[in-house]
Amino acid sequence: MDFTAFLLSQLPPPPARVLEFGCGPRGGVTPALAEAGYDALGIDPLAPAGPRFRAISLEELEEDGGFDAVVAERALHHVHDLDVALDRLAGLAPLLVLDEFAWEQLDESTRDWYESRYRVLADGGAEPEGPEDLGHWVAEHDDLHPSGDMLAALRARYHERVFGWRAYLYRWLGGEGTEELEERLITAGEIKPLGFRWVGTTTL
Repeated sequence: MDFTAFLLSQLPPPPARVLEFGCGPRGGVTPALAEAGYDALGIDPLAPAGPRFRAISLEELEEDGGFDAVVAERALHHVHDLDVALDRLAGLAPLLVLDEFAWEQLDESTRDWYESRYRVLADGGAEPEGPEDLGHWVAEHDDLHPSGDMLAALRARYHERVFGWRAYLYRWLGGEGTEELEERLITAGEIKPLGFRWVGTTTL
């Protein structure tokens, strides 16, 4: 299930007001939410132009609340001060829906599988979007928040409604059946899940 479909299964019905934190230059899931009937707003310092976007940081957002939900796709780990950011998000809406990753869970077997799969796809004429060598990726991310810190901070502020580990590397590899293959290997315990989804509410 892609993140948009997951969101639609967790959000209150439209026209609920939804804030996407960290929508990025492509607009994230905000256009899909608007198409589904939500009053959606995406914020990011690099947000695209348009009435549903604001090129601002979370700290620059002037609203103190009024949203029914906040959603973020692989954005929370980038914030400088996790506690400050989550205090702000919890004050903006009673529901938080996240898609995140755990870079620190990458182990040798998971890295070997990814890099082997990368070579197979590249040799077959595909052009995977991710790096060929994950060692550089880990080195670039070792100053970001690990999953344990994120989960502890989330659970200190929200009542956890959904949490689940899932495949992540298929996004970079592409190729037919790659996501299903990654999920099977995770289930079998042969590689680590690097992705997770989380849903929490500030009220029971």
